[in-house]
Amino acid sequence: MWKRVNILMQRCKMQNIIDFIQALYGKKEFIALHEPRFIGNEKKYLNECIDSTFVSSVGKFVDTFERDFAKFVGCRYAIATVNGTSALHIALLLSGVKSGDEVLTQALSFVATANAISYTGAKPLFLDVDLDTLGLSPHAIKKFFETNCEILHGECINKTTKKVIRACVPMHTFGHPCKIDEIKTICELWHVEVLEDAAESLGSFYKEKHTGTFGRLGAFSFNGNKIITSGGGGVIVTDDEALAKRAKHLTTTAKIPHAYEYVHDELGYNYRMPNLNAALLVAQLEQLRGFLEDKRALASEYENFFSGLDDISFIKEPKGAKSNYWLHAIMFKNKAQRDAFLEFSNAKGVMTRPIWKLLNSLEMYKNTQSDALKNSKYLSARLVNIPSSVRIS
Repeated sequence: MWKRVNILMQRCKMQNIIDFIQALYGKKEFIALHEPRFIGNEKKYLNECIDSTFVSSVGKFVDTFERDFAKFVGCRYAIATVNGTSALHIALLLSGVKSGDEVLTQALSFVATANAISYTGAKPLFLDVDLDTLGLSPHAIKKFFETNCEILHGECINKTTKKVIRACVPMHTFGHPCKIDEIKTICELWHVEVLEDAAESLGSFYKEKHTGTFGRLGAFSFNGNKIITSGGGGVIVTDDEALAKRAKHLTTTAKIPHAYEYVHDELGYNYRMPNLNAALLVAQLEQLRGFLEDKRALASEYENFFSGLDDISFIKEPKGAKSNYWLHAIMFKNKAQRDAFLEFSNAKGVMTRPIWKLLNSLEMYKNTQSDALKNSKYLSARLVNIPSSVRIS
């Protein structure tokens, strides 16, 4: 009897959550997890781009976007690419990562983080995250270095594999900044380059500095579900002029500029963002501040609502951070409760999803070295993303 009463109470609680979310989004039949908003100059700029006939990787919108984006995040240079994975791939190459190297990152991340590392021929090493940031843990990095590594000839050597650990890639999960300053300090002591996977964190700041700008290089994404989008798209950011020039060269098939000759001086990549996509992004960037304000207002409403529930908590921005709240998340007491809510909410037309499966559990990465991943396992069994779209229409 008590079990049946408990089930009824849980269903009532889940229905209350669904009712609240539907009220936030105007009681639509289906509420997406995160959909784009094209309510500004998108169509105008797209038509201008089409009329210009410059729809590929050369055109005024690419130049405008790179300039405006760099200004927004507070860096000197931005190099637009076809997607965030390609941006991270090139950033890794520019950091000196090469075949046979190893790169530290977090197991709790989207697969593109590990894939970009693998594209260089390097191998990812998976470490734990912090519970308060959901991002790579400075403590886990420090412990891994002290337990498994040594400095030889100015390089960080993994004593288990004898490989060089060349770089570290923290990811700002759901837009919540990790403790990037601590990570950078630790990695500098061990001669390891830090570059940020800021794919999810446009508009997020840590200690009043924009994410993606703490190391020499950072990478952002403009996939269809991001806070601003061009359908795809990515960007590399840096303050280093030489790195910026090389990033543009590598992403333009390493073609030496010439009026009509095709000469390529090294292995390059066809990674430049088309002007057509950039036209969308210029319009989206014009609306970003409004999008951010709306998402923080939504976060406040969610936080107030879930504060009244004793067994479900809302994930808030970490101390010292200002998050873009790209994807809102809630945490359940256990996996069974989480799974019940996922099934219930999606059946009701409210899209929710669990966090990604840990990267070291995927077939291509299952034999990769990692630490105990205690926090990562805890979070992966309990976190759920809930509708997070901007409500401006």
